[in-house]
Amino acid sequence: MHQKSSISTRLTLALALVFPLTVMAQVKVGVTLATTGPAASLGIPERNTVALLPNEIAGQKVEYIVLDDATDTTQAVKNTRKLITEDKVDVVIGTSVTPGSLAMIDVAAESKVPMISVAASARIVDPMDDKRKWVFKTPQNDALMATALADAMKKKNYKKLGFIGFADAYGDGWLAVMKDAAQKQGIEIVAVEKYARNDTSVTGQVLKLVGAKPDAILIAGAGTPAALPQKELIARGYKGQIFQTHGAANNDFLRVCGKDCEGTMLPAGPMLVASQMPDSNPVKASAMDYVKKYEAAHGAGSISTFGGHLWDAGQLVVTAVPVALKTGAKPGTPEFRAALRDAIENVKNLPVSHGVFNMSPTDHAGFDDRARVIVKVDGGKWVYQPGL
Repeated sequence: MHQKSSISTRLTLALALVFPLTVMAQVKVGVTLATTGPAASLGIPERNTVALLPNEIAGQKVEYIVLDDATDTTQAVKNTRKLITEDKVDVVIGTSVTPGSLAMIDVAAESKVPMISVAASARIVDPMDDKRKWVFKTPQNDALMATALADAMKKKNYKKLGFIGFADAYGDGWLAVMKDAAQKQGIEIVAVEKYARNDTSVTGQVLKLVGAKPDAILIAGAGTPAALPQKELIARGYKGQIFQTHGAANNDFLRVCGKDCEGTMLPAGPMLVASQMPDSNPVKASAMDYVKKYEAAHGAGSISTFGGHLWDAGQLVVTAVPVALKTGAKPGTPEFRAALRDAIENVKNLPVSHGVFNMSPTDHAGFDDRARVIVKVDGGKWVYQPGL
């Protein structure tokens, strides 16, 4: 009996030596997205994109755990806590909108788990502090996009601007950066209105905007709710130029807005019009790589800039995991999460679908002017505007 036990023990040890990977912890990526609720048109293509990310990185298995937060800030926080405390994830990606992402920061920081937001506001990563050192984001800073808009407005000789935006952190952030960008170009903001993401009417706000007689109006909304003010402005006979933010850069917005979108201009990531850009553009190849993968899975014309933000978050993880593993830290440990945070912060010259990442200790967004273009809705399609 003793001899059989000894043989069994030796066999177990031998198998452990031959198949060491079977006992290694895998990298866990937690994802919380707004796949239902007002921002579902953002969250659904983001969720679809998770399925395109690799299941193995540097010989290490990767598990993605995806939760729906229904565009609800409280649920986004609950999901983040669950992913960290119960699922023991090494990194959190999400959420789709600014209010939820801002609320998630405290959870990520106190748990010392890196977080990559796919929401736009610069407030998610700025000002840098002990909490935000754990937080990164992939959409272009709204300030970067506001500058592009102000430049285009100046070229069009617009002097007076009206503004209507979400009555939350997204709209407030855009108002702040647009005021600054407009002032630098000598553009006066003559009227400011707000509305909620789930409002069904903005007639009162639009009447006030039209009454101020601006040359152009900027709508600071995201997803399909951005169409509501646009349609009302057209219905009320507004003849000036309508601008949107990059939060409206998806096909669902075009579908809901219909013919009322024609002529609208907005800043967007290069991915939206990648096929229209010259081959010399430094982002075209990496953007087209994602476009081809997504459309192969979901059909021609199905691409969304929001899915691109999730793809870019995935590329940060793909790039950072091998670096973190080289430290000797094991997935599932505080040491690995810290090493992963450090690796993301040091990503340099990484072309993705929306730009080229150059992260640093003071910049956790990492994009420059290569991450933006101006597009126009023409014939129900996004058309690249190289002169703006």
